[in-house]
Amino acid sequence: MFDRVLLRFGEYMVKGKNRGRFESQMLRHVQSALQSFERLTVTRTYGRIYVALNGESYDAVADRLKDLFGIASFSPVKRVETELDAIREGTIEVMGLFPDAERTFKVSVRRVWKGFPHDSQEMNHLVGSHVLRATPKLKVDVRRPDVELRVEIHPKDTYIYSEVVPGGGGFPYGTNGKAVLLLSGGIDSPVAGWSAMRKGLELEAIHFYSYPFTSEQAKDKVVELAKRLSRFAGRPLKLHLVHFTDIQTSFAQAKQDRLIITLMRRAMLRIAERIALREGALAIVTGDSLGQVASQTLSSMNVIGRTVDLPLLRPLVMMDKQEIIGLAERIGTYETSILPYEDCCTLFVPQSPTTNPNLRVAETVESHIPGLEEMIEKAVSGMETLKLTPDDTGAGLTGAGKNEWF
Repeated sequence: MFDRVLLRFGEYMVKGKNRGRFESQMLRHVQSALQSFERLTVTRTYGRIYVALNGESYDAVADRLKDLFGIASFSPVKRVETELDAIREGTIEVMGLFPDAERTFKVSVRRVWKGFPHDSQEMNHLVGSHVLRATPKLKVDVRRPDVELRVEIHPKDTYIYSEVVPGGGGFPYGTNGKAVLLLSGGIDSPVAGWSAMRKGLELEAIHFYSYPFTSEQAKDKVVELAKRLSRFAGRPLKLHLVHFTDIQTSFAQAKQDRLIITLMRRAMLRIAERIALREGALAIVTGDSLGQVASQTLSSMNVIGRTVDLPLLRPLVMMDKQEIIGLAERIGTYETSILPYEDCCTLFVPQSPTTNPNLRVAETVESHIPGLEEMIEKAVSGMETLKLTPDDTGAGLTGAGKNEWF
């Protein structure tokens, strides 16, 4: 019955003179996300996007749309001619979705085309009375109806619908700049990435691995997480895989066990900043949550963050663990994140890492690590880059456990 999908825009609607740019980006975003559906067409009007299904499955299209950022909500709609009898018959078809239920309803007509001979209030009555005659079990409740039958009247076409499906909200992907994400195999960093993407940031992910200390399964796990995030991007997402073994081993040999987490995090940020500058990114996103672990005390974040000049964005900094887990479950990363494959961040971790590192001491230790600068440059130049989409075939992952980015 439904032959269109109506998309409504999210919070960027308040952007005034920038609205056109945001809407154009949203149109490209939707077209990219739906490009595998060969028959459908996508068009934009002021404040709306319409997807003509042309025989494609609504359920399959809706599954792609529900995760897209910048969409406040969407609805499956029936298109009819802008003529009173056609509109009334179309509303009967839509309300036919509730044939045997004793429900309440109300009619909400939006007359976009002011040249239509009946105003909105008159149409509410003309449509509502027609539905009541055809469906006796329905009753009118204008305050808290079970079903709101909506009618949008345009010059050539009228759209009829009753369901409103929540969208991803936020801003269209990439409209607020570009950043890199430190992506581990843990619970927090994918949620931080999702939060940043929802605010319109285009992301490239960076993962540090320490072969042969870490397994291929650990890398595959991160690939799966990046693929999941690419679903929200609506386009391929870059994952940079950085070999971290030499740097990590050199820190372990420095005999500064309590500082090793601080030193590793500082090195990771140095590498991330160089990759960001090379890729045209203006910030670094991390999954830090204040006080959660040793490297996420305020003192530790201060010493670690002073390594780079680019802004550090920490979307989860004031969230507790259960809130983060709840979001991970909602966005579909939790089950992958808890698989038991160790990443490099769980290696060489001392029993009592410092929670109050000293900046001067950390810098002094780094200055005595032979060839540290060369190792950082080598890590950047030798990284592997993957371009991932949700449909890419990846390694199978099974098991249960827990990993954290410190």
